[in-house]
Amino acid sequence: MGTIKVHEFTTIDGVIDTPTWTFGYEFTPGMSDALGTVTGSCTAILLGRTTYEMFAPAWSSRTVEDDPGAPFFNDTPKYVVSSTLEQADWNNSSVLGGYDTESIRKFKDGVDGGIYISGSATLVRALIADGLVDELHLFVYPVALGTGLRLFPEGTPKTTMTLVGSQAFDNGVVQLTYGPGTSD
Repeated sequence: MGTIKVHEFTTIDGVIDTPTWTFGYEFTPGMSDALGTVTGSCTAILLGRTTYEMFAPAWSSRTVEDDPGAPFFNDTPKYVVSSTLEQADWNNSSVLGGYDTESIRKFKDGVDGGIYISGSATLVRALIADGLVDELHLFVYPVALGTGLRLFPEGTPKTTMTLVGSQAFDNGVVQLTYGPGTSD
């Protein structure tokens, strides 16, 4: 049975929108190691359509010389949750169809290892609501934007998670790792 491991870059006010705001902060070796720890245990990548359409052209031409993460993104089997995308052309990619809780449970049960997700806000929100996220890795940047797409927008039902790890980096970014919460 697979474990779903979500990775998000976020601001201190919870914005996860296209993270161009991260450019002012050097991606440190410690951050690279932490992200490598998350991806190193993953044997599949699960993405929403929008993130897939951003990642495919960005990663497909990168090599390990360009970015140490390129082999993971290019060689690992990728699965896209989408009701509109008919085919996925990026190496080792396939479309699972629209979001369905039971289909995702079956997919998760069929994966031996971790299932990495990055971005994919709509998908991640649904997975959290359905109790399917095993690890939530938030890289919190020391900036507030005031507006933008949030992982937990206003009106989201109460969500409880358990802090299972934290790490601070030299550039002011903090990694917070959460697991499933306890029932109220």
